[in-house]
Amino acid sequence: MSAPARILTWLGLVVGVVALITQFVISMQAYAAAGRDVPGALGTFFTYYTILTNIVLVLVYLSELTSWGWLSIFRSLDTRGMMVAVMVLVLTFVHFFLRGLVPMTGLFKVCDIALHYVTPVIYFLWWIVAVRHGPLLIRKLGWMLLPTFIYFLYVMARGAWVQEYPYPVLNVAKLGYPHVFLNAVYLTIGLGALMLIVIGIDELLGRRKS
Repeated sequence: MSAPARILTWLGLVVGVVALITQFVISMQAYAAAGRDVPGALGTFFTYYTILTNIVLVLVYLSELTSWGWLSIFRSLDTRGMMVAVMVLVLTFVHFFLRGLVPMTGLFKVCDIALHYVTPVIYFLWWIVAVRHGPLLIRKLGWMLLPTFIYFLYVMARGAWVQEYPYPVLNVAKLGYPHVFLNAVYLTIGLGALMLIVIGIDELLGRRKS
């Protein structure tokens, strides 16, 4: 591992872990103050795409720094390429569609910036310098979209049960299923386009290094 790659690996890991733990603590405190029980609070916290995707980034970095066998899927070049597109989606979606909807101050604002802006940028730079490029293929696009599709099904199933949704665009109670499914189609198209761009960048970087 080159020096820049090692620095970015540790930077991404530390920022991600600290931001996730801090977000977890202050969120649990806020949920408790609002009268939620622990299972309900945990269920809400882990429905957020931002939280789940940042956990994946931490596991990707750990897979680079360790030889633990259970992290093998996070060493996959497809997984690592997929997460570039996913984190760009996180950054752009939050910036253009969610920014300002919920006023934030203090540690909530710090974590918001860290998990929506800082970690995606660090990960993109890490992917550029630390990952072998060239083998990502368009035929893998369906597999790369699958985790987000599973997330959508989970959110819809949980929402139907508890009548709570993590994002306004997925709020069936307010928008109805047809509107939410249309939003999901738009987001899928956007994510698919981002993944095609990542595949193109990967091929270009592979050619330059060959």
